[in-house]
Amino acid sequence: MVLNYIWIAFFLIAFVIALFKLIVMGNVEVFPAMMNATFETSKTAFEISIGLTGVLTLWLGIMKIGEKGGVVHFLARLLSPVFTKLFPEIPKGHPVTGSIFMNIAANMLGLDNAATPLGLKAMEQLQELNPKKDTASNPMIMFLVMNTSGLTLIPISIMVYRAQMGAAQPTDIFLPILLATFVSTLVGIIATSLVQRINLLNRTMLVTLGGVSLFFAGIIWGFSRLAESEINVVSTTSANILLMSIIIAFILAGVRKKINVYDSFIEGAKEGFTTAIRIIPYLVAILVGIGVFRASGAMDMVTDGIGWVVGLCGANTDFVGALPTALMKPLSGSGARGMMVDAMSSYGVDSFVGRLACIFQGSTDTTFYILAVYFGSVGIRNTRHAVSCGLIADLAGIIAAIFIAYFFFG
Repeated sequence: MVLNYIWIAFFLIAFVIALFKLIVMGNVEVFPAMMNATFETSKTAFEISIGLTGVLTLWLGIMKIGEKGGVVHFLARLLSPVFTKLFPEIPKGHPVTGSIFMNIAANMLGLDNAATPLGLKAMEQLQELNPKKDTASNPMIMFLVMNTSGLTLIPISIMVYRAQMGAAQPTDIFLPILLATFVSTLVGIIATSLVQRINLLNRTMLVTLGGVSLFFAGIIWGFSRLAESEINVVSTTSANILLMSIIIAFILAGVRKKINVYDSFIEGAKEGFTTAIRIIPYLVAILVGIGVFRASGAMDMVTDGIGWVVGLCGANTDFVGALPTALMKPLSGSGARGMMVDAMSSYGVDSFVGRLACIFQGSTDTTFYILAVYFGSVGIRNTRHAVSCGLIADLAGIIAAIFIAYFFFG
């Protein structure tokens, strides 16, 4: 329901702003720009969906081998103590916990192509447990908020962009992004837990959160001791070795269980095409709404308004130049990437604004895109508190990114 209102608001706000520009300012280009945006974003949505087909086919096939080989069940039992606290409505030891873990691990390593199919598989399994098929369940919402918060250990693509644009130290945003994305995820989990009345103040969760915090501290310490030239090599190599190891482990598990690995792969792969086709209408809807909103100039007005308010309060407004990236990220990953590159080009790749734009890009994920794709794949229409909790996580990531950027680069 919330997504419905937001989608309507995109169009109404864009139309009012465009009408004002046409009548008052005489801008005759705004309406053609908005209509062009609808065609371009529709095409983009279709291309994204079709582009996912191959990856979905591969990873859903691999996941089917993992299911029949017992790997997913093993992960489910291993994670059961934590997941029964965080997802109390999921039966203990259910295979979906293994799928959720695989998705989160892929996201943390920056392996988006692998994370999406794994996430869609988890959503299908969660839908099987869902008593109201058109309404998001509590476990679905918790899972999606963990996705939209954008927990990433290795922001490879951002560091590559900085290197290509001539940054003196392309990796200097690594630690700030790691800290900001951790804050975003933690706040998202807490916000969702409060709404769903999940008690996080128990021994299992406190030990887990403490362990995760120590793990992040270890990652930060380890990478801080590497030379600049080594960070990209180590992060890229380790991520890809882990990914290939997962594929081999699943196949060997299938061989050990004496299943027909090839037939199992084909069985799971068949789901990839139908899933990719199923998400097209949902993806078209959300991307067209975002495209119209951007083309009307509404995004620029929001950014300028925030800068004006901050200036009135007498606060430092250096961060305002990077805000378009932060505001665009929940709406469109490619749009936010473009904003990030534009900020680095306009202000300088090693400027405060350029670096902050990179931290914004890495601190959260594309909330509305994820909601549209994941909920659309299983036909969920009533998203309940998924949007609000996801946006709370995004806001926490933005605020954390600003403070962290001032601490490191201000």
